[in-house]
Amino acid sequence: MATQPDWLDKGDNAWQMTAATLVGLQSVPGLMILYAGIVKSKWAINSAFMAFYAFAMVLICWVIWGYKIAFGKHMLPFAGIPGPALSMEYELTQAVLPTSGITAAFPMSVMVYFQFVFAAITLVITAGAFLGRMNFLAWAVYVPLWLTFSYCVVAYSIWGGGFLAVLGVIDYSGGYVIHLSSGTAGFVGAWWIGPRLDADREDNRPNNIGSVLIGAGILWLGWNGFNGGDPYMASVDAGVAVLNTNICAATSMLVWMMCDVIYYKKPSVIGAVNGMIAGLVAITPAAGVVAGWSAICLGLGSGALPWLTMNIVNKKVPFLRGVDDVLGVLHTHFVAGIVGGCGTGIFATISGSEAFALTNPGGAIAGNGVQVGYQIAGVCFVVAWNVVWTSLIMAFIKYVLRIPLRMSDEDLIAGDYACHGEEAYVFGEGSSGFVSGPLRGKEIQGVPMGEGRGDIVMGKAPGVDEKSASNGESGSDEIKRD
Repeated sequence: MATQPDWLDKGDNAWQMTAATLVGLQSVPGLMILYAGIVKSKWAINSAFMAFYAFAMVLICWVIWGYKIAFGKHMLPFAGIPGPALSMEYELTQAVLPTSGITAAFPMSVMVYFQFVFAAITLVITAGAFLGRMNFLAWAVYVPLWLTFSYCVVAYSIWGGGFLAVLGVIDYSGGYVIHLSSGTAGFVGAWWIGPRLDADREDNRPNNIGSVLIGAGILWLGWNGFNGGDPYMASVDAGVAVLNTNICAATSMLVWMMCDVIYYKKPSVIGAVNGMIAGLVAITPAAGVVAGWSAICLGLGSGALPWLTMNIVNKKVPFLRGVDDVLGVLHTHFVAGIVGGCGTGIFATISGSEAFALTNPGGAIAGNGVQVGYQIAGVCFVVAWNVVWTSLIMAFIKYVLRIPLRMSDEDLIAGDYACHGEEAYVFGEGSSGFVSGPLRGKEIQGVPMGEGRGDIVMGKAPGVDEKSASNGESGSDEIKRD
């Protein structure tokens, strides 16, 4: 029979592993499915695979050096001492965050994995701004660099006992560490990479809204582990966090839907998904420290303000319009993260803070108005750090490693087949992703995919004479067009 140490609480251990699995499912397969469905069909594989790759790469980097930078012993006010978290002795010991002095009634192995899934989903969210044109090799290099120099630093500063934790910034479960970081990095990175093809930006209809809803459902319910797992125990505060999470998400989704109805005269499914995500983001920094009515208030803000920036401001400001943030992470994560972070400074309660073992005497409603200032200071650091380091990493990849950030126009026409030699949907033997149409203002017909691809020609079927096809003598004209 296995030995059970005195410090182990089986209930807490079981819940923590369950919560970690729920958060992991948000990325794989949740956001993979959502990404595959929300893009044009020719980008379904590449979009899902960017998330799949990031999940695996982050885990290896995390256990070799990343975890201890984010949660290890103090080295700098914003970083712990890097090192592996792989020895059996380390994995079997009681979970402890050495700088902050927090302990938990489960082993270090569970803590390392629980924190990993948060790191992974941050990179996966960032990918949402880069879809449809980022060079996969550049993405492969970007992931470990950004994890090391951006995510780990912000995580240590707020969660690991760093200077923002000492200041008193409240981030219950990642409104700053995850969403503000990914929203900032996604927008800045999208500027560095450049836009998709004009044709892909003009016609960007999702190829499968059903799969978008499946992914969104996994994301929503997975958030119960996202916010419910951060007390590090199966506590009463975990229950509060779960309830508030769902209240805010539902409120935000309904507000976004009503805004769509008022402005566009019809409800949008994609809009509702954006509203849901914005609500989940906004409640994340506040989940267990605010009351239920405050969760509704945060949902009202996250449903209205990100909708306004995405649908009105983004279209009127030339700079914003020029940056090709494919899934709008600037709005659903950056703006919603600020709504939630500042809202935490307003609505945090004394009893909720005590239940989460915080020393903060609540927020503005409890007479502690300075908490709003602490929250704003946290926003400024996270945004500034990510602007600088995302830019440095992108510049390093582009100018030092000489890896193009953006795929060539020819590969962008082909999509998945050019990147991976595979297609998401194949109807009939020998079919391929034939494309014809405008490319940056020029009509493109019959552009070859390149060597080693079976002499496939885009825009017409292989072996079909162009003249006979134009006279209607061939039944295989265009096979697929988004």
